[in-house]
Amino acid sequence: MASPLLSNTTISFSSSLSSSPLPRLFPSVSFSSIRFKSNPRRVLTVRSKIREIFMPALSSTMTEGKIVSWVKSEGDVLSKGESVVVVESDKADMDVETFYDGILAAIVVGEGETAPVGAAIGILAETEDEIAEAKAKAASKSGASTPYAPPPAPAAASTPAPPKSTPANAAPTVTEGPRKTVATPFAKKLAKQHKVDIESVVGTGPYGRITPEDIEAASGISPPKTNVGPTVVVEAKPAAPTKATVSSFAPSSLPPPVPGSTVVPFTTMQAAVSKNMVESLSVPAFRVGYPVTTDALDALYEKVKPKGVTMTALLAKAAAMALVQHPVVNSSCKDGKSFTYNSNINIAVAVAINGGLITPVLQDADKLDLYLLSQKWKELVEKARAKQLQPQEYNSGTFTLSNLGMFGVDRFDAILPPGQGAIMAVGASKPTVVADADGFFSVKNKMLVNVTADHRIIYGADLAAFLQTFSKIVENPESLTL
Repeated sequence: MASPLLSNTTISFSSSLSSSPLPRLFPSVSFSSIRFKSNPRRVLTVRSKIREIFMPALSSTMTEGKIVSWVKSEGDVLSKGESVVVVESDKADMDVETFYDGILAAIVVGEGETAPVGAAIGILAETEDEIAEAKAKAASKSGASTPYAPPPAPAAASTPAPPKSTPANAAPTVTEGPRKTVATPFAKKLAKQHKVDIESVVGTGPYGRITPEDIEAASGISPPKTNVGPTVVVEAKPAAPTKATVSSFAPSSLPPPVPGSTVVPFTTMQAAVSKNMVESLSVPAFRVGYPVTTDALDALYEKVKPKGVTMTALLAKAAAMALVQHPVVNSSCKDGKSFTYNSNINIAVAVAINGGLITPVLQDADKLDLYLLSQKWKELVEKARAKQLQPQEYNSGTFTLSNLGMFGVDRFDAILPPGQGAIMAVGASKPTVVADADGFFSVKNKMLVNVTADHRIIYGADLAAFLQTFSKIVENPESLTL
């Protein structure tokens, strides 16, 4: 039996932004209308939901994202948890899923375009009846974003054009009719010496005053000033030319481009790297170098290399074992007022990829055996090259390792990543002549390790002790395979 409260009532579902609270009561109803017969006085309308797909924050440093591709097209039916769009963050490309069932009614931000975090990039309608309304909403959003484009510099740059022509027309105004010649005493003296008709000289000083430079230019002694004539004549509206002059000097502060050069804008990843590197300059960092003998490590590497173990994995494991004994080197300072002892030892390793740099993280590197660590590292590198790393796989590092030894680099300094206490730079292992305690010479393979650390929380003695421990582990690497 029908309830009298819902009798002869029309129920439809659309936007969740509606002031009616009843969509919460019927979250799973997908039909457009239901009618009951009875009292015609009470009519209840519930609009169907129209939801926005927002640009997500895929990392703690992400402020905007770029649409790489839309997995779905307008009009496609979506299910909760289904991938809709691929977004390029400052570190990786990631699939963005929908949290609701519905129809992709409109795409607000197209492929290749960027949008700030939290901005609407698509519109999701619940039923086909609301697609038109959703498209209208998308059009209004895209229209709202366009007014921000016109106001930039072009409008300001176009306004100075009239004033430039005005001084040219105003110059005759100064010379028309009888006028009193205003000149400095020294300018009059120079005019007599060089036999220059002072009445024919146009002054470039204040209010048309003739200066000695004007006389010298008229007599051919010195070249005339450039762009001086138009600026001498004072117009009734000097404000506009002043703005033009200021804006014209702004670009000149930058060095002119080299002829034939090409300006390439930063990618999203390059912009993030640039921002982090500039931020690192605010940290009081210092560097400590330490030579490490690698003969035993090289011999171990030759044994485990056929099993898929890389030198990077060996170094990461050695660093993690040394950090266990020196937890202060694994700490971090983020607010300048306190520091944190990190309970996990997560070794971030710098990897160069096309168009940028990223640091995949070997989490709990001290707890994984060497072979599992190597397998994990291989997976991370593949995902990094494909730009498919998840945020926790690149932003959870507590200590960073950068290895350029495979390129033959013998030494280099690394820049401290924001939010970490130290980064280790490893150079190539090379034969070196050494002398023992008895004065006998021999040749051993040595590599130079440089560590950059945050001096607010890590001191020189801390790094020296850490490097001594790291050196002992590398020179006696049997523990790495346990």
